[in-house]
Amino acid sequence: MSGGISDIIAEKLHILNSPIGIELKTTRGRGGYMKGIFISDAELENIHLGISMTGFSGFHPDDKYDTSALPVVGSITFKNVMGANIDVAGNVSGIAESPFSTICLSNVTFFLSYELSPSWFCSNVIGFSEKVIPEPCPDLQSSYSKYSFSCFTSLYPQFSNVSGSSDQEL
Repeated sequence: MSGGISDIIAEKLHILNSPIGIELKTTRGRGGYMKGIFISDAELENIHLGISMTGFSGFHPDDKYDTSALPVVGSITFKNVMGANIDVAGNVSGIAESPFSTICLSNVTFFLSYELSPSWFCSNVIGFSEKVIPEPCPDLQSSYSKYSFSCFTSLYPQFSNVSGSSDQEL
C-alpha cells in the first residue's frame, strides 16, 4: 500500500483453517492510508490469530523509498465477528509516529483454543469496543460516547446505527 484504500466493505466472511483470520497491514515508508473499512458478519474457525493489524509488515523491494512516509490508518470497524478454536484473539500494532485511530470492535467473540492463551496484543492504537470477548487491551476500550459515532457511521447508510452526519475524520 503506497497510495491508499478507503470505503471498503467486507461482509459474510467464513474463514477456516488459516494462520490469520482478518489481516490489514502496512509499513513505514509506504505513506498512503487505510480508512473507512467496515468488516461485518465474519465467522472464523481454526485460526491462529483472529484479527491482525500491523504497521510493520515487512520490507520494500528496493532502498529508494521515503523512510519518513508514514501511513494513516483509521476508521476501521469489525462488527459481528465470531471465532471458534482461535489461538490468539488479536494483535493491533500501529506505528508510534502514526498510531492507528478509531479502531472499533463491536460484538466480537472469540472462543480461544487454550484457557491460558494470550488474548489481545496492542500498541500505538486508539479505539473503542463493546461486547467483545475476551476483553481487548486497554487501548481498544475507550468510552462509548467518545467514539461510537465515528465507529458505526459510514458513507453507507445501512451501516449507521446513529443518526446524524456521515462525515468522518481519522
